[in-house]
Amino acid sequence: MSGEPSAGVPNGPPPALLRNLRRLLRPLVRLSMRLGMTYPAFSELLKAVFVEVAERDFALPGRRPSDSRIHLLTGIHRRDVKRLRNLPPEALQVPRNVSLGDQAISRWYRDPAYQDETGRPRPLPRFDQADGSPSFESLIRSISKDIRPRPVLDEWLRLGVVELDEDNRVRLRTEGFVPAEGLEEKLYYVGLNVHDHLAACDNNLTPGQPPLLERSAHFEGLTAEDAESLHALSRELGMQCLRALDAEASRRQAAAAGRGEARYRVNLGVYFYMTPCPPETGCEET
Repeated sequence: MSGEPSAGVPNGPPPALLRNLRRLLRPLVRLSMRLGMTYPAFSELLKAVFVEVAERDFALPGRRPSDSRIHLLTGIHRRDVKRLRNLPPEALQVPRNVSLGDQAISRWYRDPAYQDETGRPRPLPRFDQADGSPSFESLIRSISKDIRPRPVLDEWLRLGVVELDEDNRVRLRTEGFVPAEGLEEKLYYVGLNVHDHLAACDNNLTPGQPPLLERSAHFEGLTAEDAESLHALSRELGMQCLRALDAEASRRQAAAAGRGEARYRVNLGVYFYMTPCPPETGCEET
């Protein structure tokens, strides 16, 4: 829960909130504009989210909030509140490629049958082998028997997740299912990961909530070569961490299968960003 909002407080939100909201909105607005979203469309979406959050997270115990209460909490006109509350809710849909891809690539990394002598995902023969040894087809069928391996391979080739080598083996090109192409799949992960990061921040700013992990290491005064070197190191260390967590979480998933209390999800994010700081504005503007 997010706690009761300060509706009607004369002083309004703290200046630090406005200053930092403006900062975190810049990349979101930049992404939205690049993909063709205008301010009127963004504003309408934002109003709908305000209404949704007010109704879901700030209801009084045992009572469904009235249009008037949502108007008080959000400042949105009651006419718009009524209209937006009657819209059919949009459920978050995981693209099929993402759901299947995450599972298959996780197994490719985790299952010794699909690893080379160093423990890395090995190139797989495209088709089933006469001796029953692992292949790309057997990998996909181990995840789902409802979809044929050929369409999966075609889509993964299009997305840049895999490539075919000279021996017609399928070679993994990425550490996880983060397609080189495919806007829908990329945007799904933007929504998932940025949402969870901000939700952790919200949790940690809510009085009485146990704090969640939310840390970063940030530095200034580096050269471009320094930044690139640190990027390479961050990728290596980050993937070590994520692979270790994947193995442990998979073990726990299997142990908890079928138990009623097994209803939690977790998400650990590792990210790296670098940019030159404009001398006229400094790093606060980037």
